[in-house]
This record gives sequence, structure tokens and C-alpha cells, in this order.
Amino acid sequence: MDLQSMDETERITRSPAETEALGECWGRDAERGTVFALCGDLGAGKTQLVRGIARGLGFSGRVHSPTFTLVNVYEGGRLTLFHLDLYRLETREQLLSAGIHEYLDPDGVSVIEWAERWFSESHGPLPANVHPVRIETVAETERRISYEYSGH
Repeated sequence: MDLQSMDETERITRSPAETEALGECWGRDAERGTVFALCGDLGAGKTQLVRGIARGLGFSGRVHSPTFTLVNVYEGGRLTLFHLDLYRLETREQLLSAGIHEYLDPDGVSVIEWAERWFSESHGPLPANVHPVRIETVAETERRISYEYSGH
């Protein structure tokens, strides 16, 4: 899957709150089995978007990056949220041994940060439940968010 050539919608957010609000809309609309595949540089706002998705799912607790734990699970909302961060996994073998594949058909919603490390061109087309999202830094507080998701 080439995350660069997706047929996408684009939205510009001008603050972390706007990024979070977009995620909240997606969280409200998300159905069981939905996977958001996030790509973007460090500090682009991936975790901010996840906070919004969690809020939209009805989770009211603290959401933080699972960089050192690989997966954070947030329960208590409408659906369970599985928040994955692949930043520290560099090889195909590391990704496979981490069991990432079980989160591609979740009993809830999965959000995968650094998804480009899993979804490469060698994997072929994305499954229908996987929605690619690319976040680009335009300015200090401005982000261009390109995505394939019919929710919003």
C-alpha cells in the first residue's frame, strides 16, 4: 500500500484543539473494527488526533503516546480503543513478532501511529476497514490532515 497515493480528503487545522476536534468527530462515527493508520513526523499531532478519537468514543481518561509500551488500551467508552505506536519498531521481523496483525481487525477501534512502518507497498491494498491518515506540519500550530474516511 502506498500511503502517498491515496484518494483523499484534506483538512487544515490551526490548533491542537482543532486537530483533536476532528479526531472526536471520527471517534463518534467509528464502528467496531475501524482502524486509523496515522503517518506524520514527530510532533505532527498524531497523539492529539488520538485524544480526539478517544473522546469521541466516550473515553474520558488520559491518553498518551504508547511509544515505550507499543500498545495502550483505553476501555470505558462506547468501544475499546487500541492505541499503537510503531516508532521504535524498525524491521519487518520486529513488527511481526510484536503481534501487530491482531489489531488490524480489532474488537473495538485501533489507531496505529507510524503506520507506514507496517503498511508498505509490499503489503498490497489496504483492507476496507483501514483508513490512512497523513498529518503534515504546515506551520507551528497548523497541520494539513489528509485522510480516507467517510465519517467527516
